[in-house]
Amino acid sequence: MDTRDTSQIYEEVAKHYSAASQTTSVKYGETVAKSFGYTEEELANIPEGANLGLSCGNPLAITSLREGETVIDLGSGAGFDVFLAATRVGPTGRSIGIDFNDDMLSRANALKSSRGFPDSQVSFIKGSITSIPLEAEIADCIISNCVINLVPEAEKPLVFKEMHRVLKSGGRVAVSDILAKKPLPEKLRNDIAMYVGCIAGASEKQQYEGWLKEAGFDQVLIQDTGADINVYLDTDEEGNRGGCCAPPGTGAVKEAATGGCCAPPGTVKKEEKESSCCKPAAAPASSSSCCKPAAETTSCCKPVEKKESSCCKPAEEKTASSCCKPAAKPEVEAEKTEDLNEWVGSYKIYAVKN
Repeated sequence: MDTRDTSQIYEEVAKHYSAASQTTSVKYGETVAKSFGYTEEELANIPEGANLGLSCGNPLAITSLREGETVIDLGSGAGFDVFLAATRVGPTGRSIGIDFNDDMLSRANALKSSRGFPDSQVSFIKGSITSIPLEAEIADCIISNCVINLVPEAEKPLVFKEMHRVLKSGGRVAVSDILAKKPLPEKLRNDIAMYVGCIAGASEKQQYEGWLKEAGFDQVLIQDTGADINVYLDTDEEGNRGGCCAPPGTGAVKEAATGGCCAPPGTVKKEEKESSCCKPAAAPASSSSCCKPAAETTSCCKPVEKKESSCCKPAEEKTASSCCKPAAKPEVEAEKTEDLNEWVGSYKIYAVKN
């Protein structure tokens, strides 16, 4: 599939993050957040359910936010960084989240109400980060966490121009994003599952720097944090690393489906028995479920032989396949399931508006 079709990209991103908004796995999000630099104290200061494990860094670590400032989070999701920023700018400051996904906005506003944040301190606004629905020069700081890579490349310069427009003079940008360490193979770049998982849309460092400078920013700093991107793939739903299956719907390469074994936790209909890759739902012995083959086959997370199928992709004859990591037959499959750190990294980006 050609991910240069911007309308299809936005459609798939919306589908993926609507599914992610239903996530109920707390431990997975904690493990991911800690791996990217969030502290126990920070995680304890947010409403439960705000951290969906979608971060790729901690932009607040480089913001130097002060009480009374206005901060805008581009692609705020369930409000994780918005709530953390609100605790730093205090009741006299403003923490504003911008997101285009109705399901994420609904979850964020519900969490806001649960904590009793006033509208004057915390607000969530529907809008595109390429056309921010706010007046010019109102923000002291703009943050974003693993979102800009989801914008189609042709439209990425618009994001930085909008940042510059809404920032006050002397305002700063503090972004965490996944960038490509080297040109990505065409098959990987055109894989929509990898795109919505923040991998295939990753730009290179020099592109990012060029867009920031063209928008009018100075003091540009772009640095690889060295964080392990594979955390998305090898963390299970209980927050343990090294399991055979990452939690459905939240990992970097998970499809945006709302059903099946790779759907986000919490999306299974109530009348159905919930199953995960490694914990198949109970089924009659004569039938096979998504993650549990018929009785004569091996288990979901052990290699299967010949023509037996796994939950996410049928295994090719005489190849080994696990439930969420298919046999590396197409070239792009190998790139998905091997070391993501070879291709991309977690970067911190800082810049200042004159």
